[in-house]
Amino acid sequence: MDKSFFPPSFKGKAFNCPHCLAYAKQRWGYPGRIVEGINEGTSESFAIARCDLCGQYSIWIDKKLVYPPSLTSPEPNQDLPDDIKSDYEEARRIAPASPRGAAALLRLCIQKLCKHLGESGENINADIAALVKKGLPVKVQQALDIVRVVGNNAVHPGQIDLKDDVETANKLFVLVNIVADVLITQPKHIDEMFNSILPESAKKAIEKRDST
Repeated sequence: MDKSFFPPSFKGKAFNCPHCLAYAKQRWGYPGRIVEGINEGTSESFAIARCDLCGQYSIWIDKKLVYPPSLTSPEPNQDLPDDIKSDYEEARRIAPASPRGAAALLRLCIQKLCKHLGESGENINADIAALVKKGLPVKVQQALDIVRVVGNNAVHPGQIDLKDDVETANKLFVLVNIVADVLITQPKHIDEMFNSILPESAKKAIEKRDST
């Protein structure tokens, strides 16, 4: 998981450039203030940012990135199953235009993830509860529930309105990757080290110890 990803944000001093994708300082200008004959121009209505690294410009209207078309959320954890990564990538593509659609797809991702972890995959709330009973860490449970609740509100009327809230949608991608890191990547790395570093005699002794 790329923990250093900072999506483009309005007036952000630095973020991952939508052109070169590198984390870089951004220099802002506000042409709306100086266009002749337009007195109502403000820094919020029209702004341009220039990447210090590649020199390319991004254009922002009403605080939204309009150029270039950009993926504003981090890449998926590569240990996610392929079908979940496919849904995740679809959510990335639509997030700038439809945060609600992205949130709904990310909810589907964690529903599938619960099934991948051995639950039914039919009722995401019940699946999370079952994982908690099996020892799911509290913070991972909270991350799952955030994506679940926000995803529900994206589809059904609720107290959370994601119509134009790309920033909140981007945070959901981070949470999905955190969950995948804790529940898939970390156990995978531990298994690899356990099997490659410990001699067979030590593994048998541990197995005997834990079976008594």
